[in-house]
Amino acid sequence: MDFKLLKQLYKIHSKSGYEGKIISFVCKWVDKNIQGAKMELDWNTGNIYITKGTAKTYPCMVAHLDQVQKYHPTDFTVIETKDLLFGYSPKERSFCGLGADDKNGIWLCLQCLQKFNEIKVAFFVGEEVGCVGSSKANMEFFNDCRFVIQPDRRGKSDVITQIGFMDICSDDFIKDITPEKFGYTPTEGMMTDVEQLKENGLAISCINISCGYYEPHTDNEFTDKNDLMKCLVFIEHIITSCTKVYPHEPGMMRGYDCQLVWWEQYEEMYELVRDSLISDPTLTPSDLHSFYHEEYPLLGLDDFAMICDDAMAELYYERNGDVA
Repeated sequence: MDFKLLKQLYKIHSKSGYEGKIISFVCKWVDKNIQGAKMELDWNTGNIYITKGTAKTYPCMVAHLDQVQKYHPTDFTVIETKDLLFGYSPKERSFCGLGADDKNGIWLCLQCLQKFNEIKVAFFVGEEVGCVGSSKANMEFFNDCRFVIQPDRRGKSDVITQIGFMDICSDDFIKDITPEKFGYTPTEGMMTDVEQLKENGLAISCINISCGYYEPHTDNEFTDKNDLMKCLVFIEHIITSCTKVYPHEPGMMRGYDCQLVWWEQYEEMYELVRDSLISDPTLTPSDLHSFYHEEYPLLGLDDFAMICDDAMAELYYERNGDVA
């Protein structure tokens, strides 16, 4: 497996709004390695659209080109130890974020472009700053696609089938991909390009899946090669097995489901806020919202304010008793 390519991708710094080097690398790599592929670069956005082969319908993969980390030292290098990959600066003696979110996804897309005779792939800019590229996607590109897979989730076991209050795939698709056989479990996730495509009106099933990176958006980010390979095997299974179109109209979850998910996030957040306030009573709702909003996207600043009030009241009575 071409892990040399993965390390090359990590070394290309591509913070949001400055994706030029990674765009150039991907275009040159595809031109050199994917014979007969039709590639279109949208010069207005920086999005890349690739079609390989001729078919009535295609499996489709997407990934984003940007990364959160704003800085790479000039001596940035990729260290590998016991199947773990992480970024490091010998000069600064410090860890550096890989940009594995979502260069792991880019790598998986390129691997599948090499393996399969008929496939479509789209790469988007600016996902980390609000899905800028996918909000301006050429939606006609997806007209003959069967489904869309995005490898852009931390860990090794999540298949994102709901984002916010919106389902993004059909029950039929979830059943046919048999996630449990590959160690994956359907769950809800956070904003990413497939959600934006659904909001654009995409009427086929989409998923976002764990692809082996951990501690994203930090300098401690790392990749587990075994979990990355597990993701590749799962994607290859989906592409090989799911040969029909999987329609799915964008739609919101039922009201009861929305409320249930909100309460689950609220209860989890309550415990985290309570522990955080014990450690640092000066933390504000705004601080906590900034720390946790990506993990708990259904909870707004007002929700955090209410959680803080409740947690502080509980802590007060635990320490002082009921003095009323």
